[in-house]
Amino acid sequence: MKKVALFAILVLTVGCFTATAQKSKKTKMKKVLFVLTSHSELGNTGEKTGFWVEEFAAPYYELADKGVQIDIATPLGGQPPIDPKSDDPSAATEDTKRFDKDTELKDKLSKTHKLADVKESDYDAVFYPGGHGPLWDLASSKTSATLIESFYNNNKPVAFVCHSPAVLKDVKVNGEFLVKGKKVTGFSNTEEAAVGLTDVVPFLLEDALQANGATYSKVADWNPYAVEDGLLITGQNPASSKLVAEKLLGQLNAKK
Repeated sequence: MKKVALFAILVLTVGCFTATAQKSKKTKMKKVLFVLTSHSELGNTGEKTGFWVEEFAAPYYELADKGVQIDIATPLGGQPPIDPKSDDPSAATEDTKRFDKDTELKDKLSKTHKLADVKESDYDAVFYPGGHGPLWDLASSKTSATLIESFYNNNKPVAFVCHSPAVLKDVKVNGEFLVKGKKVTGFSNTEEAAVGLTDVVPFLLEDALQANGATYSKVADWNPYAVEDGLLITGQNPASSKLVAEKLLGQLNAKK
């Protein structure tokens, strides 16, 4: 009888320990919202644009491989447009090659949530990949601006790379531009000139950030560079995508 009682106690103890461990694991798992553009027209050029694959894939895998849950949203929902130049073999990286073979992620990407339907309270951080597309839709989106403001006011990291810091253009916190007095980076004027789109884009990102009071900095064109100023994390160009994700991951891990 004693053996039966001891066995029962052992089973209960193991069960409680397992339940506690599972609960602890679930509590620690972080969740990040990725926001991509729905815009596909490159101004009046007749060419296509969208999001830049490396700027989506590199951060996605950097976070997902560390156990972070990721949802994806776009202004229109559904499949976001991919900038065809970012899908060219000349722009390939190990992360984009992985994405090319990742049927599960591609299926997930084709079914993005509508931005207006997502809630800041469901996530621990938000990340905006770049590409030229955001300059047209997300930069002028009140829904996006309100969402970023909500994340920031609730002490949650907001991260951007390349052209996506453009979505901060109209974002204000307590009546002031969020970037005012903040250290930031983003796609530089010289990089925009190098790709021949200075007169095509609706505004130059570097100029817009500075106009709103940001302390903008950059390194040599196409080199990795990311800046962290409190909850605000920004990266200069596609090569900076993983750096931004690493800084974001650091903030997520610091929050228990």
